[in-house]
Amino acid sequence: MQRYAKPCRSVLYIPGSKPRALDKAQTLPVDAIIFDLEDAVSPDEKAPARDTLSATLNGSDFGPRTRLVRINGFDTAWGADDLAMLKDTAHDAVLLPKVEDPETVAKARSSLGPDAKIWAMMETPKGILNAANLAALPGMQGFVMGTNDLAKELGSRTRGAMLTSLQLCLLAARAEGLVCIDGVYNAFKDEDGLRAECEEGRDMGFDGKTLIHPAQVGVANAFFGPSQEALSLARRQIDAYEQAKASGQGVAVVDGRIVENLHVETANRLLAQAEAIALLEG
Repeated sequence: MQRYAKPCRSVLYIPGSKPRALDKAQTLPVDAIIFDLEDAVSPDEKAPARDTLSATLNGSDFGPRTRLVRINGFDTAWGADDLAMLKDTAHDAVLLPKVEDPETVAKARSSLGPDAKIWAMMETPKGILNAANLAALPGMQGFVMGTNDLAKELGSRTRGAMLTSLQLCLLAARAEGLVCIDGVYNAFKDEDGLRAECEEGRDMGFDGKTLIHPAQVGVANAFFGPSQEALSLARRQIDAYEQAKASGQGVAVVDGRIVENLHVETANRLLAQAEAIALLEG
């Protein structure tokens, strides 16, 4: 089951307080944008940023890019007003920070209505331990890993120390058909490091990666999108399996490897992803 079918290879944070950055985002080859009213906006800019973002989203064309708005927490002076703003602002989903319990999600849905689309920042120990329950909540569409906050909360110094948390969220997301996005790579000028982390995140099973700079977009798109070699193999697996079935066989062999129905399902999913990316890129 997959509730959210649009590609999310690259998910770029854009401060809601920066008009030039908001304008530039309309031209970037990203799959999704997180319009941030939380960490990227200083306290004295919170209210102006809310107005700037609302006007931009209502008056600008972001094409097929998924528009996520990260609001401030309900335990702050700004969260309720951020949520109220979204009632009259064009967006695809609200991204809630530091989600730990169903009550936070219920409060957002109560304000926005039963059709509200919810994404959750998974960035605290309590949130990670409640991932399965959160993933199953009505309206929940996706998880975004907040690895910077999570590292702070855990006291960890390496990504390896967070692998259990990352995998728990992936398990919960996949159990309910949610999209799950890997955390940011902070050294935005270190392309080799970004490539390594994208490769690891892709191989773990993440749908894409959150980004802090436009220069990171191309790497994320390349790693989290299917390669031509992978697509060629997928087509050959499907063809071989169909031929095997037609001759009364339950399995096929491609490049010396067994191909069963589960491999065909994966191959079809890969082709569907490529088609969705082609539509997104026009």
